[in-house]
Amino acid sequence: MNVQEQIKAYIDSQPESKSSDMQELHRIILKVMPACKLWFLDGKNSENKIVSNPNIGYGSYIIKYADGKTREFYQIGMSANTTGISIYILGIEDKKYLAQAYGKELGKASVTGYCIKFNKLKDINTSILEEAIRYGVEATSEK
Repeated sequence: MNVQEQIKAYIDSQPESKSSDMQELHRIILKVMPACKLWFLDGKNSENKIVSNPNIGYGSYIIKYADGKTREFYQIGMSANTTGISIYILGIEDKKYLAQAYGKELGKASVTGYCIKFNKLKDINTSILEEAIRYGVEATSEK
């Protein structure tokens, strides 16, 4: 299965309401990042043990570690969780920025350093979410 097929299968495997919300979020993210690299992480480690929820990733940036090593990873992520959906906006240095800049206007969502978590898409302001995604992409795009 290629990445697009894995993403479709993952979204389709969710309960109907979550699946339709995730499909709409997928469309929104691809509108912001039309030519981005797509990722699918199944949540399993090298021993094939489940260590996280599966993730859909969008875009690409280079993570630089303190020891000088680097690793490519996605800029924006999406994952189903037990109560709803999580959107990950990775690579933002200021861990308070998302909550301060978008938290109040987003609606019924929990905002941490890099994660926006909500139950249903109708609970949040999608134009504010789109702004946050755009910010994250700009923050991690090489100038």
